[in-house]
Amino acid sequence: MKFCKRYQEYMQAQEKKKLPALGFKKLKKILKRCSRHTTSSSSSSSSQSLLNNGGSSSLPLNTCPDQCPVCDGTFFPSLLTEMSAVLGCFNQRAQKLLDLHLASGFRKYFFWFKGKSKGSHNTLIQEGKDLVTYALINAVAIRKILKKYDKVHYSKQGQMFKSQVQSMHKEILQSPWLCELMAFHINLRETKDKSRKAHAFFGGCSLTFKDGKPALTCELLDSTNIDIDLTCSICLDTVFDPVSLTCGHIFCYICACSAASVSIVDGIKASDSKKKCPLCRESGVYEGAVRLEELNILLGRKYDPICSITKLSLNFEGVLACIVSFVSV
Repeated sequence: MKFCKRYQEYMQAQEKKKLPALGFKKLKKILKRCSRHTTSSSSSSSSQSLLNNGGSSSLPLNTCPDQCPVCDGTFFPSLLTEMSAVLGCFNQRAQKLLDLHLASGFRKYFFWFKGKSKGSHNTLIQEGKDLVTYALINAVAIRKILKKYDKVHYSKQGQMFKSQVQSMHKEILQSPWLCELMAFHINLRETKDKSRKAHAFFGGCSLTFKDGKPALTCELLDSTNIDIDLTCSICLDTVFDPVSLTCGHIFCYICACSAASVSIVDGIKASDSKKKCPLCRESGVYEGAVRLEELNILLGRKYDPICSITKLSLNFEGVLACIVSFVSV
């Protein structure tokens, strides 16, 4: 079955949830209209092109020029609008779900009491899994439609558009909530949900170790793998108390505060807007940073990180010892 049909069937199954989707079929029709437009216009100028090229043409007749009014005027604006809607919905629902799961004290009892009759725990597990699937299948859909654009245009503008979208933070794979949901899925699957089967599109998430370095890995049943490196590029250790900047890069909270030239007491969001990400050098990425609490729980259960300076385990006592050692220096 072609991906377009599979995608439509998947989104139709999610209709009750009112999730925004890519107009995959509509976008493909735009590209077909572009091909027909180019074919008709190129036939009238084919003689002139052949003369200019010495009797031969280097490009197929059915390809678009680099600047195509048919595609560029409708394709990219439509795709950007739909990507923004998908990302906004995903972030909002993921944040709400994780807030519910991580609630404590009276708030937690209130949520549990409110959702008890609805089987709230199983609902959380299934909704987390469904949201990860929703994010990944839309990421695959975006990748495929941009490849189709490049094929029609015989160019790389589709991939250039993808890079621009990443700089605008509209790429769903950049969302810190995806990383959090992957960790959330692993945490609950291993403790409460061992018997459930994966979704038809979803191969599952796992915490893997390669050469002692941890990574979050997620498989979508389209030969698509997502690997999120969990090594802090500042201290070169496994991230401790991880935080994701708006550019998508993950660091230890202490390391990120140091890079932003702020104290842990003031917090990372108090940093100057001109401060840049240590990896991609993009500025203004600290204000919208997200603490990855589910990921921190997962790493605490699966991995016992060692401070690279004090060589102590980063449990509660180890963290206190590290802070004392920094203060005394």
